Amino acid sequence: MPIYEYNCEKCDKKFEILIMGKDKPVCPCCGNLKVKRLMSSCGFVSKGSGGETVSSSAGASSCSGCSSSNCSSCGA
Repeated sequence: MPIYEYNCEKCDKKFEILIMGKDKPVCPCCGNLKVKRLMSSCGFVSKGSGGETVSSSAGASSCSGCSSSNCSSCGA
């Protein structure tokens, strides 16, 4: 049951939604069924043998305007 990111073609609202089975996504802002699925970045942290962070994604690439690791939360 993955969470997908969508963009509404009517009101241009970006949102995330949990999709169960064959459920169709609906814009929570305007109720429109015409939404486009967006590419999402996955978040991971790779640790070295000593426990130090070797590489990461998503959180490391978030903008400096917020502390979130999910850029869709601030619209950046």
